[in-house]
Amino acid sequence: MGAQVAGGPTDVPASKPSRAGRDLRAAILVGVGLGALVILSLLTVRQTFIGIVAAAVAVSTWELTNAFKKGGINVALWPALIGGQAIIWLSWPLERAGMMTGFVVTVLVCMIWRFRGGSDGYLRDLSASVFTVAYIPVFASFAAMLVVPEDGAGRAFAFLIGVVLSDVGGYAAGVFLGKHPMAPTISPKKSWEGFAGSMVAGMVGGAITVTTLLDGQWWHGVLFGAALVITATAGDLVESLIKRDLGIKDMGTLLPGHGGLMDRMDSLLPSAVASWLLLHLFVQ
Repeated sequence: MGAQVAGGPTDVPASKPSRAGRDLRAAILVGVGLGALVILSLLTVRQTFIGIVAAAVAVSTWELTNAFKKGGINVALWPALIGGQAIIWLSWPLERAGMMTGFVVTVLVCMIWRFRGGSDGYLRDLSASVFTVAYIPVFASFAAMLVVPEDGAGRAFAFLIGVVLSDVGGYAAGVFLGKHPMAPTISPKKSWEGFAGSMVAGMVGGAITVTTLLDGQWWHGVLFGAALVITATAGDLVESLIKRDLGIKDMGTLLPGHGGLMDRMDSLLPSAVASWLLLHLFVQ
């Protein structure tokens, strides 16, 4: 996402690529459209945000399954899709108990589903199936659980604003100041200058959102913002490793200027876990 090194090479030509290698106009339009949909859900009936999370989980699961298939790995698609929806929707009324119940049942179904493929590659395919279910619906269920409390809209806004500011801060600082690669063998465009920009933007944003939206302490917000920057950056690097391992550039082509939906979910998924844990601890 953010933390780009200035002047990095573009992988695929775009109509008007930015210095960071993406069609910036398309990326902004898509981002604004998705953001407007999320904001509308949180400002009206906040529980509809869970439906958006569920839809994103379904699309992302499908994209990751297709990506694995290109690497010769067969994920149990239907158990992952159906089980993923169960995990998300059970996490709403039953929270952690519902999420964990959905997860273990889905894993059991994946184990049985793969029987028909025989022993060849069984452990490989099952491991990928369990990883897919844990990485996408289980992590995303923490985002769904953010809106369960009465102040759930504020919690969700704090989470989303923090990740967006991390991305924007890292993108701006990386493009204009980035000179020192952060992880050159994983994501050559990421720089330490971009990471610093993400950290400043994330901590300032966290302090503002936690104090104004949730009546929390400013230093809680600073810690919250820093944690989101770390998890968002780690999530981005994890997906970069997955794509490099599979030999692909993007998880899909659904979102112009972004790639697949999973290419936008990479930083959100681990940050959702951190958001729920820290806000559960900081905000009563």
